[in-house]
Amino acid sequence: MLKNIRPIIFAFILLFTQNLFSQTRISNQSYIDQYRPLCDSLSAKYGIPSLVILGIGIYESDYGNSKVCRLLNNHHGLAGKNNLLKTHGIKSRYKQFETDSLGYVAFCEYVAARKYYQTMPKDADIGLWLTTIGSHGYCQNPPIWKKHIIQILSKNKLI
Repeated sequence: MLKNIRPIIFAFILLFTQNLFSQTRISNQSYIDQYRPLCDSLSAKYGIPSLVILGIGIYESDYGNSKVCRLLNNHHGLAGKNNLLKTHGIKSRYKQFETDSLGYVAFCEYVAARKYYQTMPKDADIGLWLTTIGSHGYCQNPPIWKKHIIQILSKNKLI
């Protein structure tokens, strides 16, 4: 009889401890609802389409659930300095921001500082923006990166 109970007890303990220590995932829609207004305001200021800002943020941060996003407020995977080694004993190449909003602003400033930014038509479609950003060193495989972001936006009925 004990042989039959042990696997059940083990499974219960495993499930309980996983739930106890796992962080709550941010839902896709709550992420969009939270950051869409910020992206709209940044779009008005920088001329980068709101869905480009949001789509890259979603993709790079897994809707705000990635470790980089949670620990560094870095939604766009920007490289730079952080203090994770001191605070968590983790070495990371990603930049740390005090708030999520500052991370979003830093992404827009990053794009605005690039040579291609001045020549980009502000009313260009998101595909052109993603192709341009990706092909100028933002990601390792621009066509796949762009495809994933377009799929995310489409899946969430944003385009």
